[in-house]
Amino acid sequence: MSDFAGLRALVTGGASGIGRATAGLLAARGAHVAVLDLDPSAVRQPLLALRADVTDDASVRTAVQEAAGALGGLDILVNNAGIGAQGTVEDNDDAEWRHVFDVNVLGMVRTARAALPYLRRSDHAAIVNTCSVAATAGLPQRALYSATKGAVYSLTLAMAADHVREGIRVNCVNPGTADTPWIGRLLDAAPDPAAERAALEARQPTGRLVSAAEVAGAIAYLAGPLSGATTGTALAVDGGMQGLRLRPAADR
Repeated sequence: MSDFAGLRALVTGGASGIGRATAGLLAARGAHVAVLDLDPSAVRQPLLALRADVTDDASVRTAVQEAAGALGGLDILVNNAGIGAQGTVEDNDDAEWRHVFDVNVLGMVRTARAALPYLRRSDHAAIVNTCSVAATAGLPQRALYSATKGAVYSLTLAMAADHVREGIRVNCVNPGTADTPWIGRLLDAAPDPAAERAALEARQPTGRLVSAAEVAGAIAYLAGPLSGATTGTALAVDGGMQGLRLRPAADR
């Protein structure tokens, strides 16, 4: 496919996981892609690797400007950089709450703010934010993380309303539990990694974790010219976790 031929894309958190899969897919489909990451050392050509800390406004502005200069502009922003957090509302101190919000929410604000002047010059401008099923479903031991993703969901809708008349579409993807490095680290730290993985798989109706490639495919759809009538939408990529209510297997 070459539906992204000639388009310029910027992917934050693009050195691993969902971001890496997305950057690679967009490039394979014809886009010129820059990756912003705290550690872009694993990024290879044809991707353009740029270091940026999304908690530092000056760092973000410099990297976005460099990306736009190297690519000749920007058409697509994929706001994917984010971190996880575990625990109930009691388990994380104020510093942790501020840090996770700084990365997961304000990181998107900083990047979008820096990219908007370039997106306004594009005929195919699109922003896709990586949200989560945690924004719309109550998950145990994810109070802080869920709060940030709820903010991302609301931010997406507000941005879509603000920028639709400028020709900039804004959408988000809501993955279920995805097979990413962060989930890998969570499993490694569990007392029984196999049992923890089985539990995470069982809560998704498909019975398995979502792959990074599947989330990347959804991001590409929302970012691409063929979805030109789609804005203010949250696309679930969660194995049916949000919408399906299956009976136990024995009751089929």
